[in-house]
Amino acid sequence: MRSPPRPPVTVLPVEGAPEVRPGDDLAAVLDAPLRAAGVLEGDVVVVTSKVVSKAEGRIVHGADRTDAISAETARVVARRGDLVIAETAHGFVCANAGVDASNVDAGSLALLPEDPDASAARLREKLSALLDVRDLAVVITDTFGRAWRTGVVNVAIGCDGLPAVVDLRGRADDRGRELEATEVALADEVAAASGLVIAKDARIPAAIVRGVDRLGSDEGSALDLVRPADEDLFRASPLQALHDRRSRRTFGPGAVTRPALEEAIAAASTAWAPHQTKPWRFSVLISDAARRSYVAAVEQRRGTSDEALASAPVLIVPWVSLESSNSSPDAGSAREEREMLVLSGGAAVQNLLLALSAQGLASSFIGSTMFDVEETRGALGVGDGWLPLGTVACGPMRDRPAADPRPPIDPAEVAEWR
Repeated sequence: MRSPPRPPVTVLPVEGAPEVRPGDDLAAVLDAPLRAAGVLEGDVVVVTSKVVSKAEGRIVHGADRTDAISAETARVVARRGDLVIAETAHGFVCANAGVDASNVDAGSLALLPEDPDASAARLREKLSALLDVRDLAVVITDTFGRAWRTGVVNVAIGCDGLPAVVDLRGRADDRGRELEATEVALADEVAAASGLVIAKDARIPAAIVRGVDRLGSDEGSALDLVRPADEDLFRASPLQALHDRRSRRTFGPGAVTRPALEEAIAAASTAWAPHQTKPWRFSVLISDAARRSYVAAVEQRRGTSDEALASAPVLIVPWVSLESSNSSPDAGSAREEREMLVLSGGAAVQNLLLALSAQGLASSFIGSTMFDVEETRGALGVGDGWLPLGTVACGPMRDRPAADPRPPIDPAEVAEWR
C-alpha cells in the first residue's frame, strides 16, 4: 500500500533582521522578522551559525588566521597549501575548522558556536515563548564542502525539536523490500533546503522550512550526524596519514581482528622490491603461547624485558630473503643486491606501520630484536636464508587526546636543493 501524499514543503526567507552584535538576544532580534514571515505551529526555524556566533561573542578581532584555525582544530584530516580540512572539537570535519572571515567586520574572524545543539535548544525555548508557537524546531547551519562534490551546501551543526537522523532500516520500500542501510540525515536536508533562500550577500540570517515530517519526534542532536571514527573509511588523506602515524608502546583493551591484520600485510606487500619480486614474509603471533615463546627466546639473550613486547596482543616479525633475486649476480654485485633486499624489507615494514595506523590500531617498531637473529629463527622455525627485521608490536589504540600534534618538520633541515 502506498503512503498517503505528504503536504508540500515550503521554504520562506526571514527578512528584515538587523545586524547582530555580540551580546544580543538572538531570539529578540528574530522575533519581529519571524512574525512578519508568518511563522506557524510545526515550522522549523533555520538560523545561520554566523549570527549565532556573533550573538554568543564567538568573534575574534585582529587574530592571526593560522593561529585561530590551529586553536579550533582537534585533528587535521587533510591540507593543501593554506587550506586545512580539520575536525573541530565538536567532531565536525570542515574547511579551516569552521574559522571564517565572511560577513564579519574587516580584521575579524568568526568561530563556530561552542555548543551548537545547546544554542539551538536555548533559541527554540525563547522563540516558542516570544512567538507563542509551541510546536517549533530550530536548526543551526553552516556551509560545508563535500569530499566528492564541487560547491558548498548548508548542513546542520545544531538542532533541537526534530530528529537529526531518521533510521529507516527495517522498513519496506515502495516495492516491499526491506531497507538495510538507509539512514536519512533529516536535519541536513532541512539545512540544505534553507540555503535556497538564505543568501550570503543579502543579510538573510534565517529561514522557515514548513511541512517537514518530523515523524512525531522532537528529540535530536546534530552530533548524531557525525560518523563514528571506527566507521570512517576516509579518516585522513594519504599525505596526512604519514604525519599522523605515531609509535605507541601501550595498548588498549579488546582484540585485533584477523581481517585487519590481513589488510595491513597486504598493504605492506605493495612495497618496492628489486626485479618485481616479493622478498618478504611475516610471522604473525596472535596466540599467547606463540608470543610467550618468542619473547622468552629474544629476551633470554639480552637479559632484559620490553614492555611493548610483553603487553602487545599481536606481534609481527617481518623477514626479508637474503637470497639474491638476480639469477646470476657476479661477486661484485652480491653486496649491493643484499642491500637492495634489506631496503625493500624496510619499505615493507614502514608500509605495515602505516597500514595499521590507518585502521586505528596502535603499533611500535622494536628494532632491538634485529640483533637476536638466531634466537628469532630458532623460536619461529625460519631458515638461514631469511633475515628478521625487528618486531612490530600491535594492539588496539588506547584513549588519547584528540589532538596529538607532531613538532613541525622543516624540510630545510633535511633537504638540500641544487
